[in-house]
Amino acid sequence: MTVMLQVEALAKTFQLHLQDGLCIPVLDGVGLSVSRGECVVLSGPSGAGKSTLLRCLYGNYRASEGRILVRHDGTFVDLPKADPRVILDIRSRTLGYVSQFLRVVPRVAALDIVAEVLIARGNAPGPAREAAGQLLLRLGIPRRLHALPPATFSGGEQQRVNLARGFLGGQPILLLDEPTASLDPANRAIVIELIREARDSGTAIIGIFHDAATRDAVADRLLPVHRLQDAA
Repeated sequence: MTVMLQVEALAKTFQLHLQDGLCIPVLDGVGLSVSRGECVVLSGPSGAGKSTLLRCLYGNYRASEGRILVRHDGTFVDLPKADPRVILDIRSRTLGYVSQFLRVVPRVAALDIVAEVLIARGNAPGPAREAAGQLLLRLGIPRRLHALPPATFSGGEQQRVNLARGFLGGQPILLLDEPTASLDPANRAIVIELIREARDSGTAIIGIFHDAATRDAVADRLLPVHRLQDAA
C-alpha cells in the first residue's frame, strides 16, 4: 500500500510568553503512517492533544521536534521544514482539512466559499460552482441559501458548508476534526457516506470522532493519543 503521510517522533510544546515563558508539552514521540484508502481515527480523552496533532499535520502549528512527511507530487516533503509557498501548494493540491468550525468570510456566498477550492486550482468557475451546488444540496443546504453568506446560517449549516468545501477539494490526504459534531443523525449519515466514498476512492484520511457510532462506521484502525500528564 502507498504511504501518503508518515509521522516520526513528533513533539509539540507550547511556550506561554505571558507567563514567564512557561512550557507546556502536549505531544511527544508520536508516530503515525497512513496509506491510500485508509481511515485512521485518533482516539483518546479530551485534552489529550488530538486536535493539536491534526493542526501540526496541516502546518497550522509548527512541530517542536520530529518529521511530518507528506507525499506530494510523488515525493515526500517534510512539512515542518518546507518553504511557506510549498506548504500552500500542498494544502491546495494534496492535503485537505475540515476543522470543527467554519471561518466565516463576510459577504461571500456559501456557493463561492465552497467552489473557491476548485477555482483556485484553475478550474472554470461555472463547473466549479455547479459541483459545489450539488454537494451543498447533498449535505442538506437548500439552493435558496447558496447565494447567502454563511454568517447568517446555524452552526450545523455552517459545518455542512465547511464539509462541502473540504470534500469538494478531492485532495489525496484529508484531515477531519470532529466533522459531525454539530450534525443531526440524518446529516451525520450523509457525512459517513462521503467519508466512505473518499476512502474507497483512495483518499488517506486521519480523523477525530467523539461519536462512537460514526467512528466505528469509518475507522480502519485507531491510534490512541494519551495525555502526557497521565503518562508521567
